[in-house]
Amino acid sequence: MKNLVFSILTGDGMKARAIRGTALSIIGFGGSQVIRLGSNLILTRILFPEAFGLMALVLIVLAGLEMFSDIAIGPSIIQSARGDEETFLNTAWTLQILRGIVLWLAACALAIPIAHFYEQDALARMIPVVGFSTVIAGFSSIGMYTANRHLTLGRLTALELAAQVVGTLVMIGLALWLQSVWALVLGSLAIAMAKTALSHVFLPGPGNRIGWDKSAFLEIFHFGKYIFLGTIAGFFIQHGDRLVLGKFISLEELAVYTIALLFAGIPQMLNNHLVSRVLLPLYKNRPPSENAGNRAQIGQARFLLRLAFLGLGAVLALGGEPLVSLLYDSRYQLAGPLLVLVSLSLLSKIIIGGYDAILLANGNSRDFTILTVGTAVLRVIVLLVLVQNYGVLGAVLASVLIDILTYPALVYFIRPYRGWYPGQDLGFLILALAIGTLALWMSPTAQTMLADVFAAGG
Repeated sequence: MKNLVFSILTGDGMKARAIRGTALSIIGFGGSQVIRLGSNLILTRILFPEAFGLMALVLIVLAGLEMFSDIAIGPSIIQSARGDEETFLNTAWTLQILRGIVLWLAACALAIPIAHFYEQDALARMIPVVGFSTVIAGFSSIGMYTANRHLTLGRLTALELAAQVVGTLVMIGLALWLQSVWALVLGSLAIAMAKTALSHVFLPGPGNRIGWDKSAFLEIFHFGKYIFLGTIAGFFIQHGDRLVLGKFISLEELAVYTIALLFAGIPQMLNNHLVSRVLLPLYKNRPPSENAGNRAQIGQARFLLRLAFLGLGAVLALGGEPLVSLLYDSRYQLAGPLLVLVSLSLLSKIIIGGYDAILLANGNSRDFTILTVGTAVLRVIVLLVLVQNYGVLGAVLASVLIDILTYPALVYFIRPYRGWYPGQDLGFLILALAIGTLALWMSPTAQTMLADVFAAGG
């Protein structure tokens, strides 16, 4: 046993690095969520619910800019045979810088239309400032992707946590001073600056330089031209609920929904984190279509991860109301039963989470984009219909409905790579239904909210 533990901690094999990478990713994610939660608890006490709702809209814009800032540079480096070549990496860094500048200019151009759409004049001033974080992030070290490629995630995890701590301290200090949502705006710049600076200090390897290699550019462009659309679509998949809700509900209601989602989204966020940090490199190096051994190993890994995430989702659903009651004041208590419902609605995403990564691992960015764009379009349509009729609960119901409608397409795309595990999906679906039944039985308020929706529909 001692030798096994030692080999995992110090070994250089793929299995040892994968286990260490998973552990470090969980530690990094856990630390990040603790910092994020602590910041949220403090800021909700400093600012009024209306300001917190406006903060949610700013966060959506920031999240969109961060997602649009990646034209598959990271996945290109991870899956490319040239992913360790200096000319390839310098070309990728140059593209990253250019992308950050273009995104900031786009943010400036869109600021006023977005402010008019949400009827919040403050957004016209905030968005250009938040958008400048993409310029800063564009200069971050490309070594962040090479560390991910080789599953050497120790320093990468440390620098991300350090940057978040710096940004959080800046946000809290500015919130106490300004008593304004501008604390979040300026804090986002602090996080970007800290992360960029630390990426050049913490990570080993040669320094990045401006460079250009036509063949490297064409390879990245060919792989990333579909991913570019996919990241845009992915933004609407992940944040479409708040984009739509921000138009049809009050800032106070949006603040309550955001708090519920802060907790309920933890299992899904952890899943996404592990998919990009661990499963994507594993799919690349141990493709399940190659042999039965690889398929069995990845199936086992998926089973354990799904089970853990469903367990975490169950804890949040069953303990949602007392958790919110303990942590927040009376202005946010409706977030308790809403946390129960949102947690249950995200269980389906946990079950199917990570399947699409096998497409990227095999360089099939076209099918990945088709799947992602199709899901995004469907999500926006369903959200617009349900939110206008049922408000916040419409967004909850939309999440489950979209997963049901898109599951057949997901299976169609991943089956050629032998990446589908139908037995696991069915078993976890039964478990999710049992969790949902128990959670609703324990939360009469959530039952009533759900019943009112169905009564209105009838």
